[in-house]
Amino acid sequence: MRKFIGFAAAVAVGLGTVLTAAGPAQAAPVIEITKVYVNAPGTDTRANSSVNGEYVKLTNRRSRTVSLKSWTVRDKANHVYTFGDFKLKPKASVVLYSGKGKNTASKRYWGSGWHIWNNTGDTAYLRTAAGKKIDSCSWKKTDSYKKC
Repeated sequence: MRKFIGFAAAVAVGLGTVLTAAGPAQAAPVIEITKVYVNAPGTDTRANSSVNGEYVKLTNRRSRTVSLKSWTVRDKANHVYTFGDFKLKPKASVVLYSGKGKNTASKRYWGSGWHIWNNTGDTAYLRTAAGKKIDSCSWKKTDSYKKC
């Protein structure tokens, strides 16, 4: 009986070591910033087509719909876009354009008259309505876009 108890204790200690060494897994964000097109094609102008050449793509990696009501996307200079009553379906993406346009289920528009994202380096932040950071994507000088 003593041999069995000793063996059981050794196994328990060994398993405990293995389990604690692994540590908790980092869960992927509910919504991810998957791409930022930071440098619109051509020369930057105030034309809406030029401003809309910049965008942020957000993707719902989960198997359930997520409400983005009052969530924000912002840059380092604190230009802020706030989602209205908007829900992102499972596995779907939404593209947030910097300029003006008509909002749809897959396209949202910041409404800016000028470019938001700095070509020489910037960070896109995604936050909940409560201000909790969900995801971010940073880049240094880039010619066009950053996959996050």
